[in-house]
Amino acid sequence: MTTSSSQNAPRSLAGLYETIAGDEDARVCKDIPESACNAQPVNFFLHLGSNTLSKIGDELASARLVLAWLLGALGAPAAFAGFLVPIRESGALMPQLFVAAAIRRRPVRKWFWVAGSVGQGVAVMLMAVTAMTLEGAAAGWAILGLLAFFALSRGVNSVASKDVLGKTIAKTRRGTVMGYAASAAGFATLALGLYLTLADLQDAGIGVFVALLVAAAGVWWLSALVFAGLREQPGATEGGGNALAEALRSISLLWQDRNFGHFVLTRALLMSTALALPFYVLLAESATSGSFVTLGLMILATGLASALSAPVWGRNSDRSSRGVLIASGLIAGALGVGLALLSWAGRAQTLDGWVYAALFFVLGVSHAGVRLGRKTYLVDMATAETRAAFTAVSNTVIGVLLLVGGLFGLVAQLAGTEFAIFMLALFSLAGAFSAWRMPEA
Repeated sequence: MTTSSSQNAPRSLAGLYETIAGDEDARVCKDIPESACNAQPVNFFLHLGSNTLSKIGDELASARLVLAWLLGALGAPAAFAGFLVPIRESGALMPQLFVAAAIRRRPVRKWFWVAGSVGQGVAVMLMAVTAMTLEGAAAGWAILGLLAFFALSRGVNSVASKDVLGKTIAKTRRGTVMGYAASAAGFATLALGLYLTLADLQDAGIGVFVALLVAAAGVWWLSALVFAGLREQPGATEGGGNALAEALRSISLLWQDRNFGHFVLTRALLMSTALALPFYVLLAESATSGSFVTLGLMILATGLASALSAPVWGRNSDRSSRGVLIASGLIAGALGVGLALLSWAGRAQTLDGWVYAALFFVLGVSHAGVRLGRKTYLVDMATAETRAAFTAVSNTVIGVLLLVGGLFGLVAQLAGTEFAIFMLALFSLAGAFSAWRMPEA
């Protein structure tokens, strides 16, 4: 359907929308009703604002960096840091298997996203309170519990956001919204990293983390307020399948389809690139005595790793997603083995913040490659008939294994952070070998 998407929008807003979206294409609506098309300029900027704010909130309270550093500063045992990424990722993934069908049965779904965003804000605000009042293991337990609540809220957001986006923004504009949001949040992350690097915060102590978490809470609540303004039309309430039921029905694909089973094994081994991130942070925090300059440099490294490597990995994934998985696993594996050997030789404690930021950058590049490579490989290997089942099964298996991966925190507690890094590096190398044995998609 083609209609004027700026008809009901303020003239200045409609003009800005048409400038961003393209003169003629901005007036084209695909696969959304006319009523939604008329509101598209307003909805475009509401989506842009809310998604930008939520992505900024993610970075201000990053589980793999900010929370890992905070646990070290609060004196929590290393075991707690090992569970940060598993709880954050699995906790956001698993609820989607249960709630997708329930959300689909509601004609207006934006309020699920609003509730999820409010929930995330509450979780990080309580983390700020925890940082001010608790230390050691007590702080570790509190932050992990609040992170679980945060992740559950995030899972609801994830389901609702895709549905509402599909109802309110035309097919040719969705990538533009998400791209601008990611870019704006990336610049905000770089600005935060620069501030922490250049500002004199050595006497600030835990107050820096309290400020970051309070700011994250405010950002998520503001994001909820913006999203609540979306002009969402009631949608169809039938056809919402239960992803968990689909996964359980199709679990036999793991052994009946050898290529798919091999892919899930490779993905499981390569999730070590994500699990390793907090341990690099712990090592850096210890070696630099909690220097906020190092934290700022690592935040900069996070933003740059994704911004610079994602386009390269994306182009190479279109050529050979298998090759991207091999390269990513080899990079993470070699990096982890090298850092562990340096640590055992007593050299890790002599490295400065710039070196740790560089190491974190390289690991971030590797992790970005794994994410893009495995997504592309799954899409390319599946057919229209098998894609839903493949996605449900692989997400369920990885969600469970991520929780098991939290046990590397206990390894770090008992045998040392560098030993956990070494073990995860071996898993990355095994993942690269497994990817090498996969057929091209």
